[in-house]
Amino acid sequence: MDFASFFEAGFDGHASPFPYQRALAELPWPETMSIPTGIGKTAAVVLAWAYKRAMGDSQTPRRLVYCLPMRVLVEQTAKVAASWFSSLEEAGLIAVVPGIHVLMGGELDNSWDINPDQDALIIGTQDQLLSRALNRGYGMSRFRWPVHFALLNNDCLWVLDEVQLMGIGLTTSAQLQAFRDKLGTLLPVSSLWMSATLNPTWLRTVDFAMRADNLTSLELSEGDRRTEQVARRFQAAKPLERAELDPLDNNAVAELVLKAHRPGTRTLVIKNTVKQAQELYECLAKAKLDANLVLLHSRYRPRDRTAALERLLAEPKEAGTICVSTQVVEAGVDVSSSTLISDLAPWASMVQRFGRCNRDGTLDDARVCWLKPDLSKKKATAPYEPEGLRDSMVMLEGLRDVGPQNLPSFTAGAVEGQTIRKKDLVDLFDTTPDLAGSDIDISRYIRETADLDLQVFWRDLPEESDLQDQDAPSREELCSVPVQDLAAMREKGLAFWAWDHLEAAWVRPGNLHPGMTVMLPARGGGYSRELGWTGDKKHIPEVLPTLSAKPDSDKGDSTAETVWQSLADHTNAVVRELEAILEAVTPEALAWEGVLLAAARWHDAGKAHEVYQGAMTAEAESPDIETTWAKRGGGRIIYKRNGFRHELASALAMLEEGLPDLAAYLAAAHHGKVRLSIRSLPHEDRPEEPDRRFARGIWDGDRLPQADLGGNVRLSPMEMDLSYMELGQGPKGASWTGRMLELRDDPTLGPFRLAMLEALLRVADWRGSRREG
Repeated sequence: MDFASFFEAGFDGHASPFPYQRALAELPWPETMSIPTGIGKTAAVVLAWAYKRAMGDSQTPRRLVYCLPMRVLVEQTAKVAASWFSSLEEAGLIAVVPGIHVLMGGELDNSWDINPDQDALIIGTQDQLLSRALNRGYGMSRFRWPVHFALLNNDCLWVLDEVQLMGIGLTTSAQLQAFRDKLGTLLPVSSLWMSATLNPTWLRTVDFAMRADNLTSLELSEGDRRTEQVARRFQAAKPLERAELDPLDNNAVAELVLKAHRPGTRTLVIKNTVKQAQELYECLAKAKLDANLVLLHSRYRPRDRTAALERLLAEPKEAGTICVSTQVVEAGVDVSSSTLISDLAPWASMVQRFGRCNRDGTLDDARVCWLKPDLSKKKATAPYEPEGLRDSMVMLEGLRDVGPQNLPSFTAGAVEGQTIRKKDLVDLFDTTPDLAGSDIDISRYIRETADLDLQVFWRDLPEESDLQDQDAPSREELCSVPVQDLAAMREKGLAFWAWDHLEAAWVRPGNLHPGMTVMLPARGGGYSRELGWTGDKKHIPEVLPTLSAKPDSDKGDSTAETVWQSLADHTNAVVRELEAILEAVTPEALAWEGVLLAAARWHDAGKAHEVYQGAMTAEAESPDIETTWAKRGGGRIIYKRNGFRHELASALAMLEEGLPDLAAYLAAAHHGKVRLSIRSLPHEDRPEEPDRRFARGIWDGDRLPQADLGGNVRLSPMEMDLSYMELGQGPKGASWTGRMLELRDDPTLGPFRLAMLEALLRVADWRGSRREG
């Protein structure tokens, strides 16, 4: 099967690949790709990856991680990829359709992590993907962080698109690739950086600098430029003029838009901030236009944002379409306008904006107009630095047409900001909060400070409501909001809540930080279906349906929807799942097969503890009081000791039995709650003896009874020894923390390999639990 036939089938025969698209599929993956906007970068990458996987290319990882700077780009990429895969399946060219999973604020598909042995296209924003790659995933259960850290740093091709919009996230992406190269991964990971305005010097980060000067690159060839479609786009006419008005005067801008708009066409107006876009939209709305008026930005709930995007992309009717947007349409959104009016932005962004006018070169009456700001006013330059706007202004002053063939090249400098180093990455491997309950702040590595968001959702909360009855938010409820906006509303008296996983309760949060999820009272306002997030108390949002599911916590455990399962039967199921995963993944994981299988066999040994067995039968009658149970039919089990973790008991038993430290770590970490350290938590119950050690519901001297672990392995009766929680050398040798740090820092393991081994056991446990009964 040749790639041209594969590509054409993906488009139902309506498109053929350009030469550069064929090269991408037929040659080894490049590391950078500089292709002008509108010439199929997304199709090239997604279909080349699917083709290589279908052809059994061993150099192409099973997960394609498509990282984009904005939410709107994610939605459209997921939609077109689904149509390509569907067409390929109908044509019989792919036997198994890769899963498509979306990760962005307000829409988090976490189902992909249970299938690390299957092909998957994971499309997300840099906030969601980079935070997960740094082991602090935004908007997800903290206990699942290590699995996503593992799967996004092993067996992946990272494609970072529209890198000119990524800011400090671009630096972080290069640093992460450098760390993978130096620390090693269990399965290969590579990166491909793409943009129409890519400057390779942006990738000269402190740890990636040597590689950055020798990256393989793919650009348009002469063969590409000779094709009719590419030639037409390069020669597209886009006459340029400057409007003599204040960009902050939205009444004047609205008059300009109304004069410039022509019936039957699409007019696109790009403002630099959400607030400015909302104000201009309201000015235009007052004119009671016949044209379809659309507002598009990043601060909508998913359903409202999707509706706005669909209205923008719809073919203009007789009166035409006027869309007021922010930077979300700069890249990745396949939309073209007859008239483009834009605030001034840095040159790379202006080039992208020009690509939204007369995109395919078929119009002979296109028009582009830019608005010149007063660079001495901070409000006029936000959110950009004046220097970048000044450079862009100089470029524009000499132009009369901004078609691709007329655009001069300009190289902007690299983004300055906090650069993550190896020590930072290694420190992030441990997901245990500090003594104050806080986590390491990674936001400075994701986006510039002014761009940091959290997620909010609204509920009907009467003044005296019992907040603890509130369910976890559904993806449809969530809206991205700047941290500083919510902080300002709190100063004005608005009360809101966040979930405390330790206390298993909704609490008033202290510090607000990017990526957190906050519950707001609907009566406090702040959201309009038409305008999105406004922060205005007069805008009362509709309260949407919930998940009817409680947030995850450190109190108790959820049980799978199964029948009663004995410890031996459950363990046998997990071992079978792990063997199947190891067979499917690759030989690289087989070097640790023995220790992985030992960890699987012992991972639930601690469930023999009386606290666990008592919780199993506290609210449900056991079919057999003589059996050691691992699972029961659905519901949540609550322990008589707060914070009890059976996996810590399993790990301690394994150390007593002389099993390898690595096996003990994998068993301890299989719920993401016990990892590099053993420490008592504030909410735990204390033993009566003041000198008795205790941690995670295990008390020094607790007894584990004899139990059948399946596979002809039996747990012998023993006492729990918590001397391992002390620092330094103890009666049993090195402490738990000392042993675990040695594993993390072992050059044959390192954080990425160790995390992947951890993830393989956790996935086997999930799948073993899911398939029982």
